[in-house]
Parts: sequence; structure tokens; C-alpha cells
Amino acid sequence: MGTGLVVKLVLFILIYFSVVSWAIIFYKLLQVHRANKDSERFLDFFWKTKRFDTIATQLDRFGNSPLTLLFNEGYAELKRLMDSGEAKREPGVVSTDLGGIENIDRALRRATTQEITRLEKYTTFLATTGSTAPFIGLFGTVWGIKDSFTGIAQTGSASLAVVAPGIAEALIATAIGLVAAIPAVMGYNHFQNRIKVLIAEMDNFSTEFLNIVHRTVLNK
Repeated sequence: MGTGLVVKLVLFILIYFSVVSWAIIFYKLLQVHRANKDSERFLDFFWKTKRFDTIATQLDRFGNSPLTLLFNEGYAELKRLMDSGEAKREPGVVSTDLGGIENIDRALRRATTQEITRLEKYTTFLATTGSTAPFIGLFGTVWGIKDSFTGIAQTGSASLAVVAPGIAEALIATAIGLVAAIPAVMGYNHFQNRIKVLIAEMDNFSTEFLNIVHRTVLNK
């Protein structure tokens, strides 16, 4: 609190970045953990049940899994095709003219994009904090040291007792900048890795869903 106005402003900005980053980290940890847990349970249930209509009635049990949205969108599109008679055509006709299985594929890709957007929400703030917080802190340090030298010029004394307090206060800005940046970078990298795993699971599930539909429904 003994620093100058500019350094105070820098410190408050860095504290804001740090607090919001930690809030995002805890939120994303909970979100990704629940997504992984529910996805494992959903996949186990999916392969054991083997009936789309039964699975569709139990999706609420796995509400945190991104795979449930993919299944819901794919199954809804399949039901529309069945109701419209698309699925009763010859296999060669079903997969052409942007109809049949192509409609289901597009529905799955749309759902995947929505889930990726949801999972990556707020992570850009972590990346921004990790890349900018050190520089904001450095700006506060440079400004604080400038004030220290201004004080030397005004007092005409360059003794350690005059210089050290101002420099120590200025260096706090760099320290706070690193404190804000390091957890943000670690959190961002961690979540990007976990999200990539979930994306791979979604891609695999979409492929398996399309294979099942093609083998057991559209080719009947």
C-alpha cells in the first residue's frame, strides 16, 4: 500500500487476474472431472445396452458427458430419417445427395463443435493471464524504479536506505505478475491436454455411432 498510484493499479490488475484465474481453474477442474467420469459411465452403459431407444431415456444420468449430446443429436436425426422414410431406401441411395447417414454425420459434427466450445470456454482467459501478467508486472517494476530514481534526484541521496525501499516495492509487481501467470499457464496446458482426450473420445464415439447406424439400421 506504500507504492505509487500506478504501481497500485498494476497490483490490483494482477490480483484480479490471479483471483479470476484460480476461479476458472477450480471450475474447469470440476467440469473436466465430471465430463470424464460421466463419459466413462455412459460408454459402459452404451455398449451394454445396445438399444438406442433405451439409451435415449437414460441420458439424464450422464448429463456432464459431452457424449450424451452427440448421441442425442445423432439419434434425433436418425429418428427423423426413419419417420421420413429415408432409412428404408437402398443403401446406395441413403448415403448420397447429402441425405441419410450424411445428415447424421453433420449432426454429430455440429454437436462435437458445440461441446468443444463449451469445454474450452474460459481457458483463453488463462492463456491471456499467462502471457500478459509477467509483462504487466514488469511494467509496474519499471515504473516503481523510475519513481525511486526520481526520489533520489529530489533528495540528492543515493544511499541504500533511500534506494532499497522503493526498489523492493517495485519488485513486488514482478513477483505478483509471476504468481498470477505461472498457475494460469499450468492450468491452461493441463486443460488443453484433458480436452484433447475428450475430443478424441467424441470423434471415436461419432465414428462408432455411424458404423452402428450404417450396419444395423440403414442397411436393413
